[in-house]
Amino acid sequence: MANVKYDRDFYAWANEQAALLRAGEVSRADVENIAEELERLGRTEKREFVGRLTALLSLLLKARFQPRKRSPSWKTEIASARGQLLEHLEDNPSLKDKLAEAIAAAFRNARRAAVDEAGPEDGAFPAACPWTFERMVDEKFWPD
Repeated sequence: MANVKYDRDFYAWANEQAALLRAGEVSRADVENIAEELERLGRTEKREFVGRLTALLSLLLKARFQPRKRSPSWKTEIASARGQLLEHLEDNPSLKDKLAEAIAAAFRNARRAAVDEAGPEDGAFPAACPWTFERMVDEKFWPD
């Protein structure tokens, strides 16, 4: 193995570390940086979850509190956002443990975007998320 440095060529380093681990040469592996990268991947999955939740909440807020701005395909967009969110959660079921935190962050983001889009004169948006997670992802729920 070439003993590639983590901070010089990440791609080569990652491939080298994978080869070392597969060969059972853990003692030669860059364990500290591998651990950091695994933690980073976990944070990335959580950010992705919050991002998908933000997208869904943005659509739900717009549909509920700005019905005149609904696009012709608003139900399709909401259904798609629900599906993507649930698929991500299915792939990462331990994110359910972070649901309250994720909803709070996603709602702040979605509300901020909705207020920015609506303008300061539109104060119709609630301060806290008006829906439970189960309600948000319920395919029968439409925020009319």
